[in-house]
Amino acid sequence: MIYLDTAASYPLLPEVKETLIKEFENHYANSAASHYLGEEVNKSINRVREMLADEIGAFPSEIVFTSGATESNNLAIKGALLSKDPKLKSKKHIVTSAIEHKCNLAICNYMESLGFEVTYLMPNKNGLITAESVKGALRVDTALVSIMHANNELGTLNPIKEIGQVCFENDVLFHCDAAQSLCKTEIDVDNFNVDFMSFSAHKIAGPKGIGALYIRDLREREIEPVIHGAGQEQGVRGGTVASPLIAAFGTAIELFPLRYKEFSKTKALEFFKESLQATGITYSENGHGEKLSHCCSFTFHDVKVTKLIRENDEKIAFAQGSACSSKEIQASHVLTALGFSREEAEKTFRISFPLDISHEQISFVVNAIKKAT
Repeated sequence: MIYLDTAASYPLLPEVKETLIKEFENHYANSAASHYLGEEVNKSINRVREMLADEIGAFPSEIVFTSGATESNNLAIKGALLSKDPKLKSKKHIVTSAIEHKCNLAICNYMESLGFEVTYLMPNKNGLITAESVKGALRVDTALVSIMHANNELGTLNPIKEIGQVCFENDVLFHCDAAQSLCKTEIDVDNFNVDFMSFSAHKIAGPKGIGALYIRDLREREIEPVIHGAGQEQGVRGGTVASPLIAAFGTAIELFPLRYKEFSKTKALEFFKESLQATGITYSENGHGEKLSHCCSFTFHDVKVTKLIRENDEKIAFAQGSACSSKEIQASHVLTALGFSREEAEKTFRISFPLDISHEQISFVVNAIKKAT
């Protein structure tokens, strides 16, 4: 099977799997325990906290471990806006975009049910959310802006530094979902002026079920927990800390950036596009500007979608739209925001390559597309 859906989830790195097995066998104690075994587990957790902090230019004390980016997004938005922070008491306006991950849109929909107003920004023709559009949407009662770093369908990188500057100058909290961009492109939370940033391990070949949230100046900030518990993670996220998953997350943080850089040198997407052109396949690339090197969206205008999928169901793992909505009949909300018709959306595929994709495999995929035209 040729796997073209790493934007949904990367396969585990072998070293990550080894770490998981080792941790489950040896570090089984509760990190909150005061005995030696518990303290050793806690040290292991804090090492990973330091690794992630170093990767994004933060302090370890600003990192909270969660079950993944969905929980992190919930904690950032709900935790800030439902807190007792007096500065936010009268602010009931949120700015986000129409092309955010579906979990963010669901959170904003929930906040609307609580009396908040939400402005959903539309992308420009390149599939980007601009700083100018964010600035134009701000109001005196805007409490928070939430814009993703890398779009999970298009692979495009939003101008987070410029958006962060707009938020900073207007004293508005800024949350950024960086699940897709961690360890793939440079992140500096100070340079970006972000207050909250969400991450997920399985997007960098780590295990599912573990992620993190960066919270600027956590110890001085009012945050309402989404999961109440016994005071874990500085009282912000309750529940016994998943130490084996965190250790494996650390191995992914350590190894993935170099592996991704090596993959980028293969120019797999460039070879894919050159092969499409050489084979005479008519296509459009969706989203332009700075992009991730492994992920892109293509519309194949002459392809017979049913034939392509049926004949390659056990050979190629394609993704139509985002992973969280690929089984729905309606068009992807990202493509809809870009003005796609349902027919155009049905002919659109997100191609996201694994680290070990070969040119031979890419050629096989191109030939499969050609046969379905």
